[in-house]
Amino acid sequence: MSTSAQNPGDPGWSNPVVPQRADPWVYRHTDGFYYLTATAPEYDRIELRRAETIGGLATAPVKTIWRKHDTGPMSHHIWAPEIHYIDGKWYIYFTASQADDIWKLRLHVLECAAENPLEAEWVERGKLTVNWESFTLDATTFEHNGTRYLAWTQRDDEHRGTHIFLAEMDTPTSITGEAIKLTRPQHDWERRGHWVNEGPAVLIRNGKVFMTYSASATDANYCVGLLTADADADLMDPASWHKSEVPVFKSSPENSVFGPGHNSFTTTPDGQTDIIVYHARNYEKINGEPLHNPDRSTRAQPFTWNDDGTPNFGEPMPDGPVPLDKPGRVPR
Repeated sequence: MSTSAQNPGDPGWSNPVVPQRADPWVYRHTDGFYYLTATAPEYDRIELRRAETIGGLATAPVKTIWRKHDTGPMSHHIWAPEIHYIDGKWYIYFTASQADDIWKLRLHVLECAAENPLEAEWVERGKLTVNWESFTLDATTFEHNGTRYLAWTQRDDEHRGTHIFLAEMDTPTSITGEAIKLTRPQHDWERRGHWVNEGPAVLIRNGKVFMTYSASATDANYCVGLLTADADADLMDPASWHKSEVPVFKSSPENSVFGPGHNSFTTTPDGQTDIIVYHARNYEKINGEPLHNPDRSTRAQPFTWNDDGTPNFGEPMPDGPVPLDKPGRVPR
């Protein structure tokens, strides 16, 4: 950890920000704090921490706000918690399965009405029901032009693998209407190890709605794709979305960063620099099943914008202090 990353008021940090925390979600609230949720390697709990800087998250006190049940629908594979603040309350969307059927993954929600979510009770709001029952995970939510949306990952009978779906929300804990499929694994880089599109995250800038998603197995093949829609388009029309032909963020052997993905977005405290937060490992070879490996770590780095208004994430930066004035080198 760099000294500057521990200084209050200094926006600097070092990577990895938090070791052994996958699927990181960083939300900067109006109270000036960055809130971090992520998947713990034991897959058994939801943690929450906050700090005034991204670097401060490395040493911030960690509060376990919820633990898995012994049995039932929330008793195994506690994955990808995301904290959101909606209409004056805090919500955490997360994935869970059950001990007697560990791949019966479904979406669930916690709610907190307190001002400080680290010092109050979180209430289970139960399963977030989507249009059909199947392998379901990785929910995120965003608001655009007065409508709140839920994006998530799910299997269906139409195509192989996992896909990203979108629906409108009528409350923070329910969707309304029919879901649409935004993307499925079509390219070779989305089908390495497993056929995967998962972990959506939304960024609205420059008259566009961007949705990143992660593809392929959770080893060094893991990478990030991009969907783009015009900000004034009908987001519930699949034709409104354009899919990148190549990954927009992938492993960097040169920098010893492998399998970047399942990202979120935030900014520096002054709001002037956009930041991608993601997980990755600093080595390529994994013994055994990647999901059993604990070393996906939370990282963050600034990114820039192309002349056409699309994000340019560059390459994952190597371990160590992150230069805020030098975003990741653009791949040739």
